[in-house]
Order: sequence, then C-alpha cells, then structure tokens
Amino acid sequence: MSTTLIVILAFLAALVGLITFNFYRMKNIKPVADSDRIKVLGNKNFKPVIRRGITLVDFWAPWCGPCKMVAPILNELAETEDRVTVAKVNVDQQQPLAQKYKVRNIPTLIMFRDGREVRRYVGVKTKKFLEKEIAAELG
Repeated sequence: MSTTLIVILAFLAALVGLITFNFYRMKNIKPVADSDRIKVLGNKNFKPVIRRGITLVDFWAPWCGPCKMVAPILNELAETEDRVTVAKVNVDQQQPLAQKYKVRNIPTLIMFRDGREVRRYVGVKTKKFLEKEIAAELG
C-alpha cells in the first residue's frame, strides 16, 4: 500500500475512535441538580412566569447529552443574574409548549421580554455568550 493510503486510513480510524469516545462520554454525563432559583415550567405556570421582565427558558429533555452540558451553565446564571429569571421546560412532559414555541431541536433557549420572544438559541452556548446576550437585551 502507498504511504498516502496508510495515512488516510490511520486518520479515519482516529476520527472514528474520537467520535465513539465522545458519544459515550456525552451519553454518560451525570445529570446536574437544578438550582433552587430555576423555575420549572408547565402549561399552568408558563405565561405568568414569562409575563414580566426578562426570562430565559431552556427547553430540554433528560436523555439529551447537550442538555446536560447546559444545565451547570444555567445554574450559574440563575445564581448570579438577579435581573433575569431562568426557567426550564421538559419537552417530554410538556409537548404542547414545545410545539407552541416551535422547538424542533434541544437544547433550545428562548429569551422572553414581557411575554414576547426576543431571542432564540439552539445548541450548547457558553456562560460568557449568554451573559453577553442578556446584557444586550437589558440595554
């Protein structure tokens, strides 16, 4: 075999190994307990919570690896950011809410201001990014 083919096969084997490793690592991430300052939302309390001020709502599911990665970030935000309400919606238990807000992928973070959606983020976002977005929305 040529050297080029050997290098390509070695690269592909390493790539497959890396993908497999990350898949199992993400699948086995331990869930993080929610902060006491994070509100758990359902059909009955969703509108009253988002009605006033700025609310960052995380649409998540317990089986979702990236959702488990976002949980500690939201816990920190909830503890440090007094001007914003942080809330969560379990899409497995609250499917009508997920459908109403057209949540197709999780995690989806939706920022509401006085009951209206103002920003939407899909996927894992850093704490620094979310703090910057919150500051921009607060003006």
